[in-house]
Parts: sequence; C-alpha cells; structure tokens
Amino acid sequence: MQTSVCSFSKMRTEVRAPHKRDKITNMTRQLPYQGWRFVFSFVLLLTACIAQPLPQPSATASRPRVIKLEENPYAPKPEDVNTTRASVILTSLDLSELADTTPQRSQLTILGSMPSVCNQLRVEVNPPDDAYQIYIEIYSIVNPDVNCEDVFQQFETTILLGEYSTGQYSVWVNNEFVGEITSY
Repeated sequence: MQTSVCSFSKMRTEVRAPHKRDKITNMTRQLPYQGWRFVFSFVLLLTACIAQPLPQPSATASRPRVIKLEENPYAPKPEDVNTTRASVILTSLDLSELADTTPQRSQLTILGSMPSVCNQLRVEVNPPDDAYQIYIEIYSIVNPDVNCEDVFQQFETTILLGEYSTGQYSVWVNNEFVGEITSY
C-alpha cells in the first residue's frame, strides 16, 4: 500500500491499486489539491497588488521667514544700476547673538577693505531659504566715470540680521559658511 501526504491541505490521500477505475478516482482526488494551489496563488497575487495604507502626514514645520527686517545702511540701492560691481577683501567676520535683546537677535561684524576710496560698501542680506540658510553678499560698487587712485579703503561695520521665525539657521557670506544662529 502506498501512502502520499499532501502537506498543504493536511489530508491523507491513499492510492491502492493502479486500476483504470482507480485512475479516475485518483485524478478527482488530486483536483482539490491543484485547485487549492491555484486559489492560494491567486489570493497571494491579489493581495500583493492591493495598495497598502500610507501613514498619516505629520505636521510640518513652517517655512523659514523674516519676521522683522532690521535697517541696513549698506543695502543695495536703485541708483546702483549705473555703477560697476567690485570685490571686497574680507579680513574678519564675527557672527554673534545679542543676549540683551528681546526677542534675541544676531549681528554680523565685518572687517575688510575695498579697492579704492571711491568704492562704496554694499551688504545684501537675503531672506532664508527652505533649508534655513541665510545668504549674505558683501561687495562694493564704484562709479565707472570717476577716476580714483587704487588705494585700499578699510572698513569695519556691524549689521543686525533681524528677527526670524523659530529654527536654527546657517549663515553664509559670499558662499562661505560663517556660523549658525538660533531663533526662538
């Protein structure tokens, strides 16, 4: 007597003798096993195609923004259009937070020199981008119609950066990292 065990359905199927009549019976006994295998495969494929639920979105941080812009005497002016942009040599940059102000503010102390006494300093403080980065451009302008001696003009100034929305900001001057400030 031969015995075969179907592990999927946990049923025992016995095969006694290889008669013609038993051949038909064996085929009908194997059909349920093949049917279950087909159904199982179909259900497995179907569940793989069903969309899984996505996690609920969490509250996102607001975009960084300037709450209050400080007065900048070196900001670009409309009449700068008729001038030529020139470079500056930056000797020292000091980024510090003012502890005695409420809300807390930061300042940038700049020490450097310009190519001539005819150059005028410009400091452009851009609003923060989505990565909480504040880019500051420091350059000079000069009137191309004025003839000046090339004698370096040193300067030292302090720029208040203003009040920003809550977050930690990195400050960049002329594409160089200067430091970080935190706004509460």
